[in-house]
Amino acid sequence: MKFEIALSLLLVVLVRITIIQGCDGKAVQFIFGDSLSDNGNNNRLSMTLAKANLPYYGIDFGNGLPNGRFTNGRTVADIIGDSTGLPRPPAFLDPSINEDVILENGVNYASGGGGILNETGTYFIQRLSLWKQIELFHGTTELITKKLGKQASDEFFQEARYVIALGSNDFINNYLMPVYRDSWSYNDETFVEYLMETLEKQLLVLHKLGARKLMVFGLGPMGCIPLQRVLSTTGKCQDRANKLALSFNKAANNLLISLEPKLTDASFKFGDAYDVVDDVIRNPYKYGFTNADKPCCSLGRIRPALTCTPASTLCGDRTKYVFWDEYHPSDSANELIAKELIKKFGFTGVGSPSPAPESDIAPSPSND
Repeated sequence: MKFEIALSLLLVVLVRITIIQGCDGKAVQFIFGDSLSDNGNNNRLSMTLAKANLPYYGIDFGNGLPNGRFTNGRTVADIIGDSTGLPRPPAFLDPSINEDVILENGVNYASGGGGILNETGTYFIQRLSLWKQIELFHGTTELITKKLGKQASDEFFQEARYVIALGSNDFINNYLMPVYRDSWSYNDETFVEYLMETLEKQLLVLHKLGARKLMVFGLGPMGCIPLQRVLSTTGKCQDRANKLALSFNKAANNLLISLEPKLTDASFKFGDAYDVVDDVIRNPYKYGFTNADKPCCSLGRIRPALTCTPASTLCGDRTKYVFWDEYHPSDSANELIAKELIKKFGFTGVGSPSPAPESDIAPSPSND
């Protein structure tokens, strides 16, 4: 009798270990972000104005059809995950998602137009703020707990990797726009403090939900994206936006440094590629680019064209442009950014970024 009970317990443990490890024994990742990491969520939000569902988005990814990424190829999160041997997590709103898919691949909650603050990006009508993404992740933890039990579920989420990649929309699509209340309720210093107070609360909730190994991506020189240049009177980078990005990066780094020792088993890392992207924009030829101030996908002289459409004209060589559209880097630029972040995060022994597969959940078809 005792032998049978012991054998039954052993089988339960082995089954749980097998489920947690998945078919390849690798950890999974959970991504929280905006359009720089979105891989299909906004395409399934019926009312949002921020979608990447038309050509020529995705032209250099898999079958070349739009897949929800706001670029021609891979996102930075795609490339870092590939380089570190992690599976690409599908979008939370992908209809193929279930418990088994989550256990094998993780989840991407990123949403174009989303920000750290709930009020950010309201003119897109529909988007998932970081608070909303965390709420959805909470639902995910409850789903997996029902399947595995609390102990095995806790182990699964504590071994997973977490990416937080938001912040630029809180400036570009909130604070720096006079129509938003935050633009007159705060000054540059107090607004960054407000963001950090909010981000700290969000990180504490994520830790409570099981996040232990977490990376926060810093901001690049957002004053130099094509949209900011074309809206300036000189066509040059907007210095105030760039200074705000640097202030955000410094404050976020300090926040993680102060939080990590206070939280059980926390490994919170901050990394930004500001300096290298700034150098690419100033010296594009040094990095193999020929254009660092205009979008590859545009309507020619009709600017700003806020999205890439079938009516747009593409540049002759997409690998030579830093920016894909008015807001977002190209696949080539994302690869350069990812390599810099890999160095900043201290990853060792990583391989070269892999080319884009046909889909995020092999061997299923692409998201759309």
